[in-house]
Amino acid sequence: MDMIAVRSDTMTAVGYDAGTRRMRIRFQQGHSYDFCNVPAAIHQGLMSAGSKGSYYNRYIRDLYRC
Repeated sequence: MDMIAVRSDTMTAVGYDAGTRRMRIRFQQGHSYDFCNVPAAIHQGLMSAGSKGSYYNRYIRDLYRC
């Protein structure tokens, strides 16, 4: 999965595989986590969010764990 660098206080890169709907987020601490069954709209929302950390907390965290 290709990772795209992002500007964020909480994360450094995001990857998304539309075929499997799996998203990977690499956080500033160096850990990467996978999220399963993530709709494309959620991934797009994260990538375009002004505050990726806030978007993550509201729309992703604890909702798409593998």
